[in-house]
Amino acid sequence: MTRVFIANFGRSNWAWPDCLKRSTVATMFDAEAFDYWKAGDKEGFICSRMKGKTAAGLTPTRSVASRWYNLMSAINDTRDDIWIHREKDQLWWTRSNSDDAVFERMTEPLEDKREIVICHKPCGPWRNASRNGNPLPWNSLHPRAKEFLFTEGTLQTLREDNAAYALALIEGEALDSWHSRTDWKAKADKSGKSAGRVFNPRQLAVARMAMTARGTVDAANGQVVERRVKNKELLIPLPQLEVYIDRLIDEQGGFCALTGIPLQFDRTAEDNQLLCSLDRIDSSKHYEFGNLQVVCRFVNFWKSDMPNAEFKRLMDLVQNTEI
Repeated sequence: MTRVFIANFGRSNWAWPDCLKRSTVATMFDAEAFDYWKAGDKEGFICSRMKGKTAAGLTPTRSVASRWYNLMSAINDTRDDIWIHREKDQLWWTRSNSDDAVFERMTEPLEDKREIVICHKPCGPWRNASRNGNPLPWNSLHPRAKEFLFTEGTLQTLREDNAAYALALIEGEALDSWHSRTDWKAKADKSGKSAGRVFNPRQLAVARMAMTARGTVDAANGQVVERRVKNKELLIPLPQLEVYIDRLIDEQGGFCALTGIPLQFDRTAEDNQLLCSLDRIDSSKHYEFGNLQVVCRFVNFWKSDMPNAEFKRLMDLVQNTEI
């Protein structure tokens, strides 16, 4: 099974911005300790560390010094492992690769200005969303998961069950098999919080389009104002409508049904005019199965209540006209 590490990067996490930028995981030793480690002299390393003090002013025990020795090895040797890091209200993750680690001598950018050697191990780009696009805000996590997805220390390896949860989380898989456990439910009840639902950009777009359709229907039910507006009805229950819209996006290959332009989704759109929008193919009919398509926002605005065939004809004229 893939190993999963929870990690911080240096005292006060000072190396994190560089790790994020360079797509690495990192740890560092003072220059003397690194020389022992590089020489494979574990006993010399342990003895030298036991002569100093910890950040809390304590004399390190032999077991503590031994663990420190293994930190550099863990970073240097990692291959195809998952690394998770919490930064404020975001959970980040990456997967280590087979490239060689890079060792750099430098002055640590902290008050005591230690001369150190930092080890940067190349990984994939850091991501703060699951593979299917779900954001990973810390506050949305189950209270039980928060207990093992963060460490105050340099790093820790998750045991098998917790690692399986972490892998399911970053893959965007269902987590109910954990959340329904008695001890997990008890933890949630005690804290008064449960895992929140987080929507990815496409899910947000689908929900928005469904709610917009309902709002349009509510505002256009044939009432007389200055003129009689068209009567529109929503003939698909809202939960089913969301499923149907999502299926339409798949069937259209993620492209606008009328222009072939790639659809863009909420919160990640580079151009709001390309945001997906739900359109009735025949505007004289209702929001019903077989009469809906997903188009770009500007297309829906331009088309208005024009018949599909006429709009396509005009678009073809635009596309085939040389300027």
